[in-house]
This record gives sequence, structure tokens and C-alpha cells, in this order.
Amino acid sequence: MSQTYNPKKKKRAKTHGFLSRSKTHGGRRVLQARRRKGRAKLSASK
Repeated sequence: MSQTYNPKKKKRAKTHGFLSRSKTHGGRRVLQARRRKGRAKLSASK
């Protein structure tokens, strides 16, 4: 049996990165909410 979480930086950036968040309506809402909350990091980087 293999592990469930097999991290890949490229995949992470593509799915959870700033640009992918900015592209969709829901993603922009996520960024907006995180800005409002005062998060130091808005999205996953690298």
C-alpha cells in the first residue's frame, strides 16, 4: 500500500497557487476572505 500524500511542487502551484485562485470567481473569493482575515500568506507558493 502506498502513501496518500505524494507532494509535487508543480501540481501544488497549479491547483492552489495564486494565479489559479485568481482565475475563478470562487478562487477570488478565497483570496478576498484571506486578505480580510489578514493572512500573511494568501496562497501556496513554490
